[in-house]
Amino acid sequence: MKLGFVSLGCPKNLVDGEVMLGLARQAGHEVTTDAADAEVIVVNTCAFIDTAKEESVNAILEMAQLKRDGACKRLVVTGCLGERYRDQLKAEIPEIDVVLGTGDVPEIVGALNGVQPKPAALPFFKSSTDAAAGRPANFDLRTSNVNTELPTYLYDAATPRLLTTPRHYAYVKIAEGCDYTCAFCIIPTLRGKYRSREEESIVAEAERLAAGGVRELLLISQDTTFFGIDRGQRGALARLLRRLNTIDGLSWIRLLYLYPTTITDDVLDAMAECEKVCTYIDLPLQHASADVLRRMRRPGNREAYDKLLARIRSRVPGVTLRTTFIVGFPGETEQDFEELMSFVRDTGFDHVGVFTYSHEEDTRAYAMTDDVPAEVKAARRDAVMRLQRDIVAARLRKRTGDRVRVMVDGPSPESDLVLTSRLAGQAPDIDALVYLDECDPSEYRPGDLLDAVITGARGYDLIARPARI
Repeated sequence: MKLGFVSLGCPKNLVDGEVMLGLARQAGHEVTTDAADAEVIVVNTCAFIDTAKEESVNAILEMAQLKRDGACKRLVVTGCLGERYRDQLKAEIPEIDVVLGTGDVPEIVGALNGVQPKPAALPFFKSSTDAAAGRPANFDLRTSNVNTELPTYLYDAATPRLLTTPRHYAYVKIAEGCDYTCAFCIIPTLRGKYRSREEESIVAEAERLAAGGVRELLLISQDTTFFGIDRGQRGALARLLRRLNTIDGLSWIRLLYLYPTTITDDVLDAMAECEKVCTYIDLPLQHASADVLRRMRRPGNREAYDKLLARIRSRVPGVTLRTTFIVGFPGETEQDFEELMSFVRDTGFDHVGVFTYSHEEDTRAYAMTDDVPAEVKAARRDAVMRLQRDIVAARLRKRTGDRVRVMVDGPSPESDLVLTSRLAGQAPDIDALVYLDECDPSEYRPGDLLDAVITGARGYDLIARPARI
């Protein structure tokens, strides 16, 4: 059949989708980019926070419309929303034929043929009915019936994948699940306990990707620096980085999703010593106030984080630091928020993302009172981002004339005469870009590395031209 695929959420979910596409193609299905032409449609969903759930539900409803009015004969829902609510989705949206959870990835081929993996459960939505559409109009996901069987699935190098990223970079999931108990997070319930892949499996997959033209490898998991610890393997991540560094064809190796308590010196040393490993630390710290971190069930405090970041900068010269914060967590006071602002101001992160707290059922924080008003959450988020914008603007102004190494991503959507590229300190999809002008775009291909000279800045982005020797 012609298969249409809609994937939402994080890169970890994206990899699950690529595995499902690979299994489907291996089974003889044809993948189409035109959902209106698809005979079967898969919606790979996210359920981390309210906005993600809403986006997922809207995507399902849009594809359900195609099933009623178009060529689609079967609709399959997968991913975190499926794991979280499973058959309740099918009960409420009758156009859905099969719902798969995060641990059901291998069952995708059967699902495309209408095979049901699990018995139905009770409906979970509380909503009013839209008479015109004949369905609930405003989904309320506050009553849950979460599956109590934790997922255990973990793909390996032999599992087929169909990459949906540009050809020159790919994500590799080195582990699945999470053992932490952060108060705001539902992921351990949706993804199961932490389980590392075998080192040989990861290396084999990386070698195959490099042979296929991948130049940048992005290693991901819920806590990438926990890799191997669940197996009792000390130093596993550093060893893996050193092995990946020897693979022909790879130019950059990037780590995403690190954790404050598991960043060891051997990992930092490998990052500093391996020429292909980007000196890029993606470290979601969530907050700086000791009181807020304690309620979040997160380790550390402002003093501990200052020492950690100083250690990272000492052992990895020129490191790029990215972090994310949550504002508006239950009980966050104005004093707590000012401590966060001070932390951002004093640290000078290269990249910062800010989320407003989402009060999610089936998390430990759900028992707390969601006592920070929505408008205060939004105002605090905006204040942090304004501060970060000013920090970045001041830093970029000083970079004019710098000679840098960039990786070409491809033509800019704004102009065929401009190329988009990135520094080693810029991850795809989440960070800023380097726009290359004064060049012939036809001379460069995605994945090419070249020297450039920075000529200016625009917002968070840099403008540069190819260096003339």
